[in-house]
Amino acid sequence: MTDASPRIAIRDFAKAAPGVIPAMTELAKAIDASGLDKSLGELLKIRASQINGCAYCLQYHLLVAHKLDIPAIKIDLVAAWHDSPVYTPRERAALAWTEVLTAMSTRPDTDSAYQALQEQFSPTEIANLTTAIAQINAWNRIAGSLHFAPDIPATHTAPST
Repeated sequence: MTDASPRIAIRDFAKAAPGVIPAMTELAKAIDASGLDKSLGELLKIRASQINGCAYCLQYHLLVAHKLDIPAIKIDLVAAWHDSPVYTPRERAALAWTEVLTAMSTRPDTDSAYQALQEQFSPTEIANLTTAIAQINAWNRIAGSLHFAPDIPATHTAPST
């Protein structure tokens, strides 16, 4: 069993690597300015964070998704999007691309995923979508590996033993 205790707190990370969070924030601003649909972006961030096992990012983006009023069924079923009819062809193509980029080391079939992506997105949208996926994967590797603690109210934590 893995110890879920933070290896470093996010505020301590920010002090130790003072340029990283501002740089990641600027990248997020560029992605937002690209016109990428925010609801789609949150679904991608949730899916990548699930795959990467990043509790901090998963909890953060679930909260954002709820604030954006993404239908609960889409949030609830994103881990099983392959088997769910609630996603549009555009969302399905983006989720497939998210999985390809998140699991690159397993050498997934990038050609068919990219072809499906091209059928739904313009080259500019593909570039911005790819950047958004890369950014959440970077955050997952930072927050997940350092066990940043999700901001969960005490009423939702497991009891101490």
